[in-house]
Amino acid sequence: MALRKIVQIDEEKCDGCGLCVPACAEGAIQIIDGKARLVSEIFCDGLGACLGECPNDAIRIGEREAEEFDERAVETHLEQEKEKVLAHIREAEKHADSQCACPSAKVMTFERNKEGANSAERQAPVSQLAHWPIQLKLTPAGAPFFKDADLLVVADCVPFAYADFHQELLKDKTVVIGCPKLDDINFYVDRLTEIFKDSDVRSVRVVHMEVPCCSGLTWATEKALTASGKQMPLSEVTISTKGEKII
Repeated sequence: MALRKIVQIDEEKCDGCGLCVPACAEGAIQIIDGKARLVSEIFCDGLGACLGECPNDAIRIGEREAEEFDERAVETHLEQEKEKVLAHIREAEKHADSQCACPSAKVMTFERNKEGANSAERQAPVSQLAHWPIQLKLTPAGAPFFKDADLLVVADCVPFAYADFHQELLKDKTVVIGCPKLDDINFYVDRLTEIFKDSDVRSVRVVHMEVPCCSGLTWATEKALTASGKQMPLSEVTISTKGEKII
């Protein structure tokens, strides 16, 4: 034990948005029971890279008695976390490829229902979804519908909040959805990186809610684009909690 600088998290202020998690290169912070928590003192170098990411000012650097920062332990920890992500990917792909897979993971493409899609007189909404699955955790990177696609990366609350999602945003697009607060955002980075590398995606649009945790979807997409080495148009749309398009 030694007197040193270390991250301190105010649980009263923390809303569990998770933006601090990817900001910590050492993997010292995780969301546990809806709050950001320090996983281990030995993983925190006390430099505070996570400070600027917290929208609620819930993180600060304090000085107290703590175990010394252990760089070797951090390397082991990060390797283990990476293996967990890869295991998730392998498991998802195994189920997607299995003949006995759950229908939620079976890859399908189908004709878009265009009847009445452009008619101002249509009586019922028309779905613009043209493939399955759509959950990022279930969708294999090599799915045929990603080839030469205009990709929508969408927070899963968006279609509930934004009334014209199908006609204005989803039409003629390939879509994947997820929640950066509830899922492992590093998994999202790895899966999107694979998709960008393998499928020659033409463009990407990220659509997320205005709540702070949702912007993690943009961060993951940008990170994946950099990791893939690909260059393509990237745009962003923000939806308010009242269902209005902000950007």
